[in-house]
Amino acid sequence: MKKFIDENFLLNNETAVLLYHQYAKDMAVIDYHCHLPPDQIAEDKNFENLTQVWLYGDHYKWRAMRANGVPEEYITGNKSDWEKFEKWAETVPYTLRNPLYHWTHLELQRYFDIYDILSPATARKIYEECTAKLQTPAYSVRNLLRKMNVSVLATTDDPTDDLAHHQKIKADGFEVKVLPAFRPDKAMNADDLPALIAYISKLQSISSDQIVDFESYLKALKDRHDYFAINGCSVSDHGLEQLYAEVYTNQEVALIFDKIINQQILNEQEILQFKSAMLYHFATWDHEKGWVQQYHLGALRNNNSRLLARLGPDTGWDSIGDFQQGPQLSKFLNRLDASNQLAKTILYNLNPSDNELMATMIGNFNDGTIAGKIQFGSGWWFLDQKEGMTRQLNALSNMGLLSRFIGMLTDSRSFLSYPRHEYFRRLLCNLLGEDIENGELPDDIDWVGQIVRNICYHNAKDYFNF
Repeated sequence: MKKFIDENFLLNNETAVLLYHQYAKDMAVIDYHCHLPPDQIAEDKNFENLTQVWLYGDHYKWRAMRANGVPEEYITGNKSDWEKFEKWAETVPYTLRNPLYHWTHLELQRYFDIYDILSPATARKIYEECTAKLQTPAYSVRNLLRKMNVSVLATTDDPTDDLAHHQKIKADGFEVKVLPAFRPDKAMNADDLPALIAYISKLQSISSDQIVDFESYLKALKDRHDYFAINGCSVSDHGLEQLYAEVYTNQEVALIFDKIINQQILNEQEILQFKSAMLYHFATWDHEKGWVQQYHLGALRNNNSRLLARLGPDTGWDSIGDFQQGPQLSKFLNRLDASNQLAKTILYNLNPSDNELMATMIGNFNDGTIAGKIQFGSGWWFLDQKEGMTRQLNALSNMGLLSRFIGMLTDSRSFLSYPRHEYFRRLLCNLLGEDIENGELPDDIDWVGQIVRNICYHNAKDYFNF
């Protein structure tokens, strides 16, 4: 029987052990998509206790605690940080076979050198030991990033952000590159007219020209796109149910925008046309600047209206959606490719039933100009766990080039999430090691090891040109 999370965790054959420890383990991390707050990096924050760094904002853990019968006051409510942690410690033993069980103990080991199993019996000891460390300079957020060998990370930023925190981080000479990513979802969200009108007003407040029509709206957003580029941005990101590629004319979209600023209700077709036009313009700007564009597709968001009204979005009320992705995705990419305006693109899907669709769709638009120009992104959100990542790796292997894959990302709001890269690397090495030992791949460790290093680091470094 193997020991729980030992040095060969998830490595089930000798070749996998060799690949991981000699080729993958020590590679630096490029986290090209995350939700880390740049203000905390700018101030080099020290967290007061383990709850603040581990449970605040983590809706993965919140969902598990709710499923375990924990009242909301111990999750997002007004109970003390210790009481919230105590409830999490009570929940952890019930997360067996959920990825949270692995992540929890990997994070305790890698950051704090704690090898105890978290439970009510060990909760106080673990909480006090971790809290004491977190209050020392060695556990400031910048040192947490250094500890995990992070070389580059890209945050997720709204076009209206002034990027002052990124500017401070750069001015400080912090050796980890912390770069903004352009996330304009709010600028095209015609489903929520009051929110979109408020967003236009916010954009107006930082724009040099008046926003009076669709043309001036695009100019204001393009100015922000340019501003992001000046501040080191080379990546955009979109969180969508699906790609939008409705047929529209410029005149139709101009009239739709007039309705928006006059607070007139849009019909469903007008909403789709507006979203389609916005996505197209964003994509052409990305191509013009040589950026990488990312599309996170398939989340069915805000399902619980009662608790959404109480706690707001991004608090644990989202799930996998079953949207039809193929036709609109093909139409959108083809329109850009037809005019040679298709930027490097990463597609992430949240529904595993779409894996093969995504793996074959990228092949339609890889045109030989750039190795791996169109990427099938790593298992995302509900899929960044052992089975989800393995299924994504297998689909890409069967229908594309795994060797050109740009690897893992955290997509996380927590500074303690970087062991997810280790988790991915172990799974990757185990798959390749198993194939070698089964005689399905040649026993050429140097070559396969180089492929491992490329997927863990070099492919992303070359692809993003960070």
